[in-house]
Amino acid sequence: MTTLNLTPEFTPFGTENQLTFQSFVFSGGEPHIKIDTNFDSNQTITITHRINSFNDLGLFCITVDALKRMGVKAIEAFIPYFPAARQDRVMIKGESLSVKVYADIINSLQLQKIMVYDPHSEVTPALLNNCEVIDNHSFIKKVTGYIQSDLKLVSPDGGALKKIYKVSEALSGIEVVECSKSRDVKTGKLSGFKVYEDDLNGKDCLIVDDICDGGGTFLGLAAELKQKNAGNLYLAISHGIFNKGFESLSGYFTKIFTTDSFKDIAHENVIQIKLENLKR
Repeated sequence: MTTLNLTPEFTPFGTENQLTFQSFVFSGGEPHIKIDTNFDSNQTITITHRINSFNDLGLFCITVDALKRMGVKAIEAFIPYFPAARQDRVMIKGESLSVKVYADIINSLQLQKIMVYDPHSEVTPALLNNCEVIDNHSFIKKVTGYIQSDLKLVSPDGGALKKIYKVSEALSGIEVVECSKSRDVKTGKLSGFKVYEDDLNGKDCLIVDDICDGGGTFLGLAAELKQKNAGNLYLAISHGIFNKGFESLSGYFTKIFTTDSFKDIAHENVIQIKLENLKR
């Protein structure tokens, strides 16, 4: 595979056969790229990128344009954390359907394939042309290997149930604990956390979800799990944003696991598993 890794420290398919390039931002704020021409333009090129801003999206778009102008016909992409995936419905009047905005821009590039990792919902792959979803099963399998105890998998809300039962099936039927919460769509405030099991009998629990941003869902849920006699608590997150850090989360969770899909993390309570090391 020949790759063009736009985020230099992010190499999910390894470091062999990388295209070299220079990128910078003009003083007016526009991203720019110059790709070295020493490669066979008849081969398939896979662009990898962490898109965490519209400027990142801009760099991605002009990279596709540059490759096409160099005669490359087959272009694929791996965008593990698909931007705005959580904005997959309009909750109140005046909001945008942001995930569709990103998807429409990327669809206009007419890529041969676009790979995403553990998308937030089925909306993202439905909106993207030629989309290939990479599930989180090998990630969670590696996480359970680190923990090495008799675990229960915990679904934080109804939206995660379908995916977590597929994870359970892939891991030979690990028991699932169902949970729920309430969210005020106007303010985003969370409340009403519920664990649908009377007594966890001291069993260790692994909460599995796709995204951790501020962590409010997992703090509220952790408190309820402890009320239901949970043992050690663990958290496995495919896309770790963690904008409020780890101090509060570390008070509840023995260990936090995430991938490098969004950013690199160095923290004593976090084990980050590189996507490069996960089977696809």
